[in-house]
Amino acid sequence: MAHLRCEFFSETLALSTSMTVLLPQPSSGQIGMVGATGDGPPPVLYLLHGLSDDDTIWLRRTSIERYAAPLGLAVVMPQVHRSFYTDEAYGGRFWTFLSEELPALVHRFFRVSERREDTYVAGLSMGGYGAFRWALSRPKRFAAAASLSGALGFGSVGRDFTDANPADLHLMTRISGGTPLAGSTADLTKLVADADPATLPALQSWCGTEDFLLGHNRDFERACVDAGVRLEPHYVPGEHEWGFWDRHIQDVLAWMWGLRTAGSA
Repeated sequence: MAHLRCEFFSETLALSTSMTVLLPQPSSGQIGMVGATGDGPPPVLYLLHGLSDDDTIWLRRTSIERYAAPLGLAVVMPQVHRSFYTDEAYGGRFWTFLSEELPALVHRFFRVSERREDTYVAGLSMGGYGAFRWALSRPKRFAAAASLSGALGFGSVGRDFTDANPADLHLMTRISGGTPLAGSTADLTKLVADADPATLPALQSWCGTEDFLLGHNRDFERACVDAGVRLEPHYVPGEHEWGFWDRHIQDVLAWMWGLRTAGSA
């Protein structure tokens, strides 16, 4: 695959930022690696990072390139800092950047498919929240969305991140300006309750049974059941760590590709 670190200026954020991108490249002579491409623009996965990471982290801590290469799948990994993929009250408009500006830039810069059936989103921890928020808010964009160890209770009643890390004492104030997010468009339970299940992309979640975010994931599953929204949840042994995410991003890709194959049958 071709690996690009794309530095660019965001009009939405009013600053220079970056994304890491993997693009399919056919290859058979590269030892230990097989690359594939199709006839048209390749399908694309937007892969979102967690709270303490950046756009390079999936490539550094997992074998995402090796997993994506035989699928002919482009992977776009944007940088959003510690924003929780929101338009911050005291900061950047990261939700607008993610949901509006980023896809437009990706299609301007790279030859990737714009079709819903070719577009996917996934993420870990904060990125799992971001992936589901994006999929629930813009259901016509994605064929499927997945969360790994997602912080799915962010913004909902009874869920607070102000004691998660000393660096985050003012995280909620910076993001929300002190206004509760419960019941807003940043609250996944609100988005699920308001959704039309028939219009949503396929949803899958993975969480370790020893993960401190397990409660968030079970609460989100209950919200989906109450709203009649189909979610495929998986609770398996594991903690909040990269070995878990490296293993189960493979399961996510297999699931997404299974949906793709079934859709084309």
